Amino acid sequence: MNRDPSRDKVRSNKKHLRSYTGPYVRTSARSGGRVTAPVLTNSTARDVIIYNAPGVSGHSTQTQTSDISSVIDKYKELICSEYQYVSEYNSLPGEQVLLSERFTQPLIIQRHRDQKEREEDIRSSSRTSDQSFCLNRLFDPDNHRISPRSSSRSSDQSVRLNDLFDPDNRRISPRAVILQGNSGNGKSFTVQKIMMDWASGYLYKQRFNIVFHLKCKEINRMSGEKSLEEILSYSCSLTSDQISQVLQETPEKMLFIVDGFDELRLTQDDHPKSPHTDLNKRATPEVTLCALLRGRILPESFLLVTTRSTATDTLSKLLKGPQRFTEIMGFSSEGVEKYFQGFFRNEEFFRKAYEYVKANETLITACSIPVICWIICTVMRERSNDGSDLKSGLETTTSIYADFVSTLLEHHCQGLSQSVSALLRSLGQLAEKGMLEQQVLLDEEMVKETVADPAGSLFLSKFLFKRRVHQEIMFSFMHLSFQEFFTALYYVSLDGNEFKKKFTNVCLKGQFEAVVKFLFGLMNEEVRHTLKRKQGVCVHPNTQNILKDWLFQQRDSLETLHHLFELHEESFVTEVLNGTSLVSVWDRPLRRIDCWALLYCGQCCQSMKQLSLYRWGLTSEKLAMILPVLHKFEELKLKAESDSDMAAVIHAVLRGRTLSSQRVNMEAPMFISELHSSEETDIASVNLSISEDLSSVRIETDRTGISAVTVTFPQSSIINFDWTNVFQEIKTQEQIDDEDRDMPIFSLQSLPGLKMMELSVWSLTECHVTQMISFSENCPSLRELRIKCFHVSEDGLRLLQKSHTRPDCELTIERIDIFDSTRRKISLTAGVFSMVEFRPSQIFRPQIEN
Repeated sequence: MNRDPSRDKVRSNKKHLRSYTGPYVRTSARSGGRVTAPVLTNSTARDVIIYNAPGVSGHSTQTQTSDISSVIDKYKELICSEYQYVSEYNSLPGEQVLLSERFTQPLIIQRHRDQKEREEDIRSSSRTSDQSFCLNRLFDPDNHRISPRSSSRSSDQSVRLNDLFDPDNRRISPRAVILQGNSGNGKSFTVQKIMMDWASGYLYKQRFNIVFHLKCKEINRMSGEKSLEEILSYSCSLTSDQISQVLQETPEKMLFIVDGFDELRLTQDDHPKSPHTDLNKRATPEVTLCALLRGRILPESFLLVTTRSTATDTLSKLLKGPQRFTEIMGFSSEGVEKYFQGFFRNEEFFRKAYEYVKANETLITACSIPVICWIICTVMRERSNDGSDLKSGLETTTSIYADFVSTLLEHHCQGLSQSVSALLRSLGQLAEKGMLEQQVLLDEEMVKETVADPAGSLFLSKFLFKRRVHQEIMFSFMHLSFQEFFTALYYVSLDGNEFKKKFTNVCLKGQFEAVVKFLFGLMNEEVRHTLKRKQGVCVHPNTQNILKDWLFQQRDSLETLHHLFELHEESFVTEVLNGTSLVSVWDRPLRRIDCWALLYCGQCCQSMKQLSLYRWGLTSEKLAMILPVLHKFEELKLKAESDSDMAAVIHAVLRGRTLSSQRVNMEAPMFISELHSSEETDIASVNLSISEDLSSVRIETDRTGISAVTVTFPQSSIINFDWTNVFQEIKTQEQIDDEDRDMPIFSLQSLPGLKMMELSVWSLTECHVTQMISFSENCPSLRELRIKCFHVSEDGLRLLQKSHTRPDCELTIERIDIFDSTRRKISLTAGVFSMVEFRPSQIFRPQIEN
């Protein structure tokens, strides 16, 4: 074959030009061809003029560049004007808010998660003995730290928007970036933020001269055949002529953002074997977009494509390379706080709202999903504007989930092939099947048996996992809690008989505790109304009766309080708990959500008999949450986290009882019969007995020297006494049988209105007797000081015989002989000393010895 010398020359010039790394200028020949040449720098030549044919006038590069720069600057101004505002899900026509008040940087990771990590992420903190009932618990809400099981949640590993196109560790820069994320996780907001920051000069300033935003929803609405230029003119504020000018610029400085690829209506015809490469050729909008994605059009340009996981595999096969995969994860705990701060511009109200949500594990973890964060903030703001209580409308977990489902169906769902009620029913059947088989990752065959179009479902995520030399497709719900919610939603849609079978044979015999809570939440009147009006889901009338009848048999457990909390029907709460004798938490730490349930149920009732929070986890913070209802319990058994928390419990209960006595008439006395500390300490337990007049605190220790201290005082006098000092005094004491050591009681001298003190000790020395007498003389309110011991030194007895006390204060020492059970009672009242021996079976009649 003869070679064309002119063609070889063109190839040579083209190769030379491509090797040049500086800026380029392009111009068009009359025939439609293009010539590319570098702009010369550091040269005496100011203008580079290229002629494609004799007799054709060229244009100055400076003039052309200036014109395009002017167009781009104008485009940036329009982007800033348009993109600075966002319309929210509930916005009325013309109602908008600033993007800066709503956008919070989400966590973005730059890797695929393997099956084990994905499964742990979906299960979150899993279903251990505490049966956690919360959403997306990827960080520990008690300590506000990232959970070690969810390292992908760490903000330290989050990719910044400015780094999406940076070279990797092999120095390869991606041409196309996939940004995957579930519905409501903030993909479109992130795209809007990128556009706004680029146009404002804060992002990609040196990397991209022009950024186009293509929305797949809009492309679906286009009809006829369109070139890329026409699609862009439909999607942005530039005219066709201006876009044509810009597209002649360097494509390696262009970024195309394709938002919502999963929503693009693709057919087999959209994947032609030989797609067109002509920039100006017209085809269906989907085919033209696919040509851009494949790199057939403007191959040197860059792409950022957002999609839900259900379309990621299709996208990756269609997209040019090199590719980079990233996943948007939602908010970190710090991100949630920033979102609240941006949403509530008033600092005082922001702090009040955030602190309320932070104190509830369910709400704070739910906020890691941006759309749920918006729902919670919106409800709180609207209730506040109405003059309602801040937390009104946020009482139950179920109501939040129901609002979330409604929001996604209304704003993220297009072209459903079935009715909403049919979709929810099929999702519920799939969720139940996964629950029965204890699976959160569901294989493709199982999913397709129940869900007609799993790839198009908003509530399912699709994943590819490696299986030896193959790939396997699996699906999951966003989180295990959504699987539980849809299972409950399916159950309440059944008729009475079917529901009773499912409830009795499935819910009560498996790991369905969270499903049962959702069942009670779905019985809430407002939730039922929302389901019927928006989703067409009707709850059978007998369902509520079945659940209520069952609950009457379970009334003595903490789970009962959670069920009642989700139901949120005050009259029924009172009816169930009227006969309750005991509420206990013995086998797991006390959580904040437990405190909310306890608080709500306590507020609905006038009185309850006993509360046992005996395991651990009772901190001063959690105590403050339940304090308003503690006075309604006749007896308490508590275990605090530390001595300081234990001291706070005593003070708070006594103070709360004092305040409540002005409002509630308590006929029976109140007891804290056990109060323990979880940390290593010498305090074994603290017992409180509280009545209208006098209160008594008994502190038992693990010391051999002093084993117990009991003090009695007027309840009304306890305001600011610090019990921590008492515990610290006991802990720092060594064995008190050393006469050089003081007894750990002197901090009690400042106890307001102290009436009586009783000590149980091993031995009393002369030094200790001196301290006892000094204590009685320095505590004017003290009327009686009792000491039980096994040994009294002879020096101590002689000192007692010579001592005097105040006339109105009696010092009594009861010595117990551990060998023959003989007891000796020694009294010192108003300077009169007496001592008598007796056995426990004898009737004690004191005799005065002169």
